[in-house]
Amino acid sequence: MTLVTDVVLRRVLDSRGNPTVEADIRTESGGLGRACAPSGASTGGFEAVELPAREAIAAAREHAVPRLLDGVYVGDQRSVDRALRAADGTDDFSRIGANSAVALSMAAAHAAADVLGAPLFQHLGGAFRGDEAPVPLGNVIGGGEHAADATDFQEFLAVPVGAPSAEAAAFANAAVHDAVGDLLADRGIAAGKGDEGAWAPAIADSEALAVLAEAVDSVAADVGFEMRMGLDIAATELYDETAGVYRYGDTARSPDEQLAHVAELIETHDLVYVEDPLTETEFAGFATLTERVGGQPPATAQHDGTLLCGDDLFVTSVERLTRGIEAGAANSILVKPNQVGTLTGAFDAIERARTAGYRPVVSHRSGETEDTTIAHLAVATGAPYLKTGTVGGERTAKLNELIRIEHNA
Repeated sequence: MTLVTDVVLRRVLDSRGNPTVEADIRTESGGLGRACAPSGASTGGFEAVELPAREAIAAAREHAVPRLLDGVYVGDQRSVDRALRAADGTDDFSRIGANSAVALSMAAAHAAADVLGAPLFQHLGGAFRGDEAPVPLGNVIGGGEHAADATDFQEFLAVPVGAPSAEAAAFANAAVHDAVGDLLADRGIAAGKGDEGAWAPAIADSEALAVLAEAVDSVAADVGFEMRMGLDIAATELYDETAGVYRYGDTARSPDEQLAHVAELIETHDLVYVEDPLTETEFAGFATLTERVGGQPPATAQHDGTLLCGDDLFVTSVERLTRGIEAGAANSILVKPNQVGTLTGAFDAIERARTAGYRPVVSHRSGETEDTTIAHLAVATGAPYLKTGTVGGERTAKLNELIRIEHNA
């Protein structure tokens, strides 16, 4: 193990052109780790607190950096993250900011891997856990909080469940993205792109599903393996808490109608993955939907069931996940390290999920950087899926890193 000897924090740009936090950590043996914090647009109300970048950096310099320089070993990730927790002193990183905390936490892990001369995934969890690399989920059509005047649902996903490798899956998702662009053009539908590089046409959710289904079927025939579809509904963003309804333009659905609508979509379109179908406080509704269409997912990504994934519901929190497990709500958790501020928090959520038979899905955020830590985290923990989007430099950085890991490059 090697002591931290220098910590540098700076502002850098995320994929939306907003400032975020980057951290460098150096060790006494010359190891260097660097990591950037992502930022979400569709954020859960129970996430750790992200501060403005300048404020987060100033607070971390004052409170966290001295603790890291006071005899902390980068090779002991829990010690690093305990120091960050102690420096902050709150339950939600509202003092130093989850953005500065997660950048420092991930940078320490990279520094430790550099000292060892090993890939980050090996430092974090050894070699591949299981026989399969994570399957990348491709965000192909987007709306909600990620694109103005587009679909109500936030993400329409290509899911290459039958891909023989992560490389094949990544290229298949890119092919679906291209095919959707061609289909929209053929229909005379203009479409720009949203925050994650997905097409953002001003069409109804039903038409988006039809276009995606046609594209997925076409690409599946070309590549010769099974591809399915998924959704990130981001229902918290649709929910009108005052009226107690989900709003789709001029249409309002009661919680029961929302649940029935999602169940029908799953059954009609054979959806393999559905994220946040209900608002972030609906543990009972999630449980009802899980009993109806989810059940216990099999042990591999290539399965015939539906993963009902909690993002805003769980926010990578062991406490909220445990509540969901006790209620039978969902069967999968989305894991975003910046939601809890540390890699330790993300690992603990993944392990808690595993003990209950829930499937962890490691994920990016809509405001991203070229940082590739999540690709290594997904491999290190044997996550069945890695959610990165499909195109765009900050998205392909993760996909290309996953391919390199798979090729031992």
